Amino acid sequence: MADKSISLFEGAEVKDMLRQFLLEALTDVMEQEVMALTGAGYLERAPDRKTSRNGYRERSYDSRLGELALKIPKLRTGTYFPSFLEPRRTVEKALVGVIQEAWLQGVSTRSVDDLVQALGCSGISKSEVSRLCAEVKERVSEFLDRPLEGTFPYVWLDATYVKVREGSRIVSKAAVVAIGLAEHGRREILGMRVGHAETEEFWTEFLRSLLDRGLRGVKLVVSDSHSGLKKAIERCMGASWQRCRVHFMRNVLARVPTGRKELVASFIRTALAECTQEDTNRKWDEVAAGLEAGFPEVARLMREAKEDVLAHRAFPEALWPQLASTNGLERLNREIKRRSDVVQIFPNDDGVIRLVGAILMEQHDEWQVARRQTTRTSLGLPSNKSDALLARAGGW
Repeated sequence: MADKSISLFEGAEVKDMLRQFLLEALTDVMEQEVMALTGAGYLERAPDRKTSRNGYRERSYDSRLGELALKIPKLRTGTYFPSFLEPRRTVEKALVGVIQEAWLQGVSTRSVDDLVQALGCSGISKSEVSRLCAEVKERVSEFLDRPLEGTFPYVWLDATYVKVREGSRIVSKAAVVAIGLAEHGRREILGMRVGHAETEEFWTEFLRSLLDRGLRGVKLVVSDSHSGLKKAIERCMGASWQRCRVHFMRNVLARVPTGRKELVASFIRTALAECTQEDTNRKWDEVAAGLEAGFPEVARLMREAKEDVLAHRAFPEALWPQLASTNGLERLNREIKRRSDVVQIFPNDDGVIRLVGAILMEQHDEWQVARRQTTRTSLGLPSNKSDALLARAGGW
């Protein structure tokens, strides 16, 4: 029994000794990295010194040997982050910045203490929050203001709503997002903006900002039937407009008794199942005429929206599933909503731009390394071997 106790005691001593060795090794690594940044050693006088040290900041580091209390050197000009520590992902930085800023400004959020601790950010100082927010905002602003290169034949527009504090009031604001399908067959985030409402003036300003950044070659814009948005598209884009088929179906079925909704929807879908533009137009008229007696309001809506709902049929058939609706963009908006619900109330517009912009930036990067979202032939380019796989996918 005594031998076993001695063995355990010696094991604990060895672990403490190894932990101390690891701490000293990591400290030495930081000293060497800071020396390379400053151009001189600690307290060394050197004519080519670039900057000086400015104390330390403490940070805990979880290792296999246990928690280590690191002292990370600070610089008078510039910043230093140890190479062996994994930086926060962009979205995590934005989320932390928004929540911490809300906390510092007294914005009430549910279980914010638990959330901050779950993110591993308990104890972050106000100065660290400010530095974190500034870093994310700079990267997001650079991404959202970048020049748009090439042409984007197809553009999707949609908005999601978030709650933002304005003085003593909490208001609902629209975060509008634009994505485009580029000539090379990949989607890109074109831009975003935050505003009070989806008015014609707001959308016009947003679309003109995209044009100023280089948006060119637009043939079709896909969105819902918001009147302000539609007028802004007509004024700025000079392109065809596709009314989102999913939104149209929702509007139609809202005028149908619950027990008859599936019947009406199946009739309308038969028109959309046709394989040519001419057959689609013919079948659409037949369905509208067939619904006239029992559902006159549905028939009226179908006739009024025919050109807008079927606008995508004038473009390559391979793209019809994507061009018929804003489903691809709505999936992205659901992800934005899911993450913004964690914050609940943003302290200001900058908080919205930081978080939503960071989400969009990461999605944009994922699209650039993923395979193309459509075939080359549908975009007027020579076909290659990957087109068969893309054709089987049938959508996004």
